[in-house]
Amino acid sequence: MMRRLDRIGALAALTAGIVWSSAAAAADPVTAPALFPAPAALTMTGGAVPLGTAATLVVAPGTEPATVAAISDILSQAGVRTLTRAKALPTRLDATYVVIGGDDTAPVRAALARSQAARDDRAEGYTLTVRALDRGALVTLAGHDGDGLFHAVQTLRQLATRPRLPALTIRDHPAMPIRGTIEGFYGKPWTMEDRSRHLAFLATVKANTYVYSPKDDPFARDKWREAYPAATLSALGTLAATARRNHVDFVYAISPGPSICFSDPADAAALEHKFDALRGIGVTSFYVALDDIEYTKWNCAGDTAAFGPSGAQAAGVAQAQLLNGVQRYLTAKDARARPLIMVPTEYYDAKETPYKAALRQHLDPRIVVQWTGTDVVPPAISIPDAKAATKAFGRKTLLWDNYPVNDYAQTTGRLLLAPYARREAGLSGELTGILSNPMNQEAPSRVAVTGVAAFGWNDTDYDATLTWHAAARALAGGDAQATAALLLFFDTQHIAPTFGSQPWQEQAPQLKALLDHVRETIAGGDAAARQAAIGALAERADALAGAADIIRAGTVDPGFAAQAKPWLDALPLWGRALQLTAAGLAAADHGDAAAPRYFAEARALATQAAAIRTIPGATRFDGPVRIADGVLDRFISDAPGLIAAE
Repeated sequence: MMRRLDRIGALAALTAGIVWSSAAAAADPVTAPALFPAPAALTMTGGAVPLGTAATLVVAPGTEPATVAAISDILSQAGVRTLTRAKALPTRLDATYVVIGGDDTAPVRAALARSQAARDDRAEGYTLTVRALDRGALVTLAGHDGDGLFHAVQTLRQLATRPRLPALTIRDHPAMPIRGTIEGFYGKPWTMEDRSRHLAFLATVKANTYVYSPKDDPFARDKWREAYPAATLSALGTLAATARRNHVDFVYAISPGPSICFSDPADAAALEHKFDALRGIGVTSFYVALDDIEYTKWNCAGDTAAFGPSGAQAAGVAQAQLLNGVQRYLTAKDARARPLIMVPTEYYDAKETPYKAALRQHLDPRIVVQWTGTDVVPPAISIPDAKAATKAFGRKTLLWDNYPVNDYAQTTGRLLLAPYARREAGLSGELTGILSNPMNQEAPSRVAVTGVAAFGWNDTDYDATLTWHAAARALAGGDAQATAALLLFFDTQHIAPTFGSQPWQEQAPQLKALLDHVRETIAGGDAAARQAAIGALAERADALAGAADIIRAGTVDPGFAAQAKPWLDALPLWGRALQLTAAGLAAADHGDAAAPRYFAEARALATQAAAIRTIPGATRFDGPVRIADGVLDRFISDAPGLIAAE
């Protein structure tokens, strides 16, 4: 019998893809798992495998100890109490065997052959199979490289939340080579603890890149020539090591543009010396940011002599010369080093300009160029947009997507928690990857970044809404009630502003649909329908009023609750205001004289909620927090006029 769920739990079960098992587990149908990011290819082969309480682990030579430890932890969490080790599979299986390693090793090749599966031979690719064989079971994780095997572990982590593993074959690899985040916002940077947690999160969504580029790190921008204090350098080294453990490429970005003299060998040497210091703590990937600078005047007289009068075209030539030298330096240090990444001064749109023409002509083709789309905050990105950028910059670009960053005035008082959407499937054919510029609030940023990583992994099968639900489940630790509460809260933070007046995602679409239904039903004049609509409004109000307490109850990531504190303080006040509004409408519908009092109390609570402000200094622009603004506040204001007193 299906478990009894409360209203919030029922919503979670519907939206989060939860499967409830009956007592007769063997009779249950075997359903395809919902995995995020979506695999490139998943084939159900029939049946299911219970892991049981004992298993044998076969580890191929060369497998990283951290990967073995992760597998052991997953199996333990899934109920395996006894885990033994073996060097090879027996002739016949009479128990559960888990084989892990590179797909070129003998144990893994044998396991794939027994499972009738082929390896995935793409970079970061893997094959994962689950089979019932003989009187036992065989689970195989075959990585084409170390990164691929690590990604296979993340997939198994999702599968193992089920009581039984479905028999299947997954062959998987990313569509885009670069996927992750760039901490590139203005305002208070993340703490080292935030960054460490973020790197661990990136691993779970199969992201592989983190760019350290906080605008307010003085030693990366204003004081770029100066050495980092020893303590800061040590902390960055620890962070780089954390990234390696999570198979994330830690990229250090420097922003010399505001003061550099492009023609001065001393400045080029200072740049290389800074990179040498980072190389000394284990950083091997580098980035030069030339965004948000004045490029129509030189910082030194020497640049006039070297490149002529200042201007966009001359700036492109000077920047290319500097960057080409950095690329040569990196290659000389390590022939296998990843290419230098740069963000140009003209980083948005793809219009032909003298600056872009100069970069296209002079910039080393190995250097990766970032591009933010058709605008600084683009409402959508299409394949033709990306093709235009490829033509403009002379290479496929790395998308710097300014979502969900909230460091500009239009985002004041907002968390940006809408799904990652309106990026066209097939962009992987024209981009080298996507990096999301997140919010000052690390944990809330994971909602959108989960979508960015999933799109970068498999843009053709990406589903924005389902991935949004998966992000909520992950933050909720899998708890159904907390997942539903988060989704209610996310809806109140759905708006996605641009630099203009029109947002690219609307505010509170789910709540607005309900409130519009209430308005239309009241206007329709049918008494029974009116009472049902007001009842549904009261139920939603109850859920909104109680959501913050559920989010703070302990199952949701504590970082999320802490960083969203002002919004979670305001949410129950708005929920209570909507409860009173529903009570006022019900009273007015019955001719009860108490209706004006309910409406007045609702307005007072709304005013109190609207006065709550963001955490001082947490974002670039402080201000009152916004909860479903333009939707909820408007309805509470309009409600007294919807039903006239007798």
